Amino acid sequence: MPEPTPTGAGDIATASAVGRAVDVLAALLLALDEGSHHLTIVAERQSGTTVSAELSLSVGAAPLRVTHDAEAYLRFLALLTFALEYSTVRRAVLVATTAEEPAARACGWTVRAGWLHPMEARDLHNTTLSRPDVPAPLRVVYPAPALNHPTESAEENVHE
Repeated sequence: MPEPTPTGAGDIATASAVGRAVDVLAALLLALDEGSHHLTIVAERQSGTTVSAELSLSVGAAPLRVTHDAEAYLRFLALLTFALEYSTVRRAVLVATTAEEPAARACGWTVRAGWLHPMEARDLHNTTLSRPDVPAPLRVVYPAPALNHPTESAEENVHE
C-alpha cells in the first residue's frame, strides 16, 4: 500500500474553493428561483487570457428538480472553483440570464474574496458593453441579489 502524502496548502485552498463553489450554486438557485436560467462565468487568468464557461439549467419546485447537462455543469463548476480560489484568476464575473417574456432578465456578480458580490445594473451593463465580441441579446438588466453565504449570519449578508 502506498504511503499517504501530506496535503499541501494549495490542495486545502482548492478543496475549500470547491465547497464554496457548491455553496454558490445552491445560493444562486435559491436567489434565481424557478425557471430556465443561463449562467455564464468569464474569468481573466493571471496570464491575461480569458476563459469562460456556460451552464443552462431549469429549476422547478413541485417536486424540487434541477436539470442540466452534466459535462457543462462540471466545466462551469471547475471554472467557478478556480475563480473563487483566485490564485490563477485575476478577476471574474458571473452573469445569470433568466428566460422570461417578453424579454429575458439578467443580473451579475463579481468574484471577490472567495465569494460572489452583487453587481449594480449599471456595472453589469458596462461590463457587457465592453465585450464587443459577445452579442448582447435583448434583456432587462437588474441589480443582482446578495447571495447568502452559509458561514455568515443573516445580518452579515444583509450589510454586504
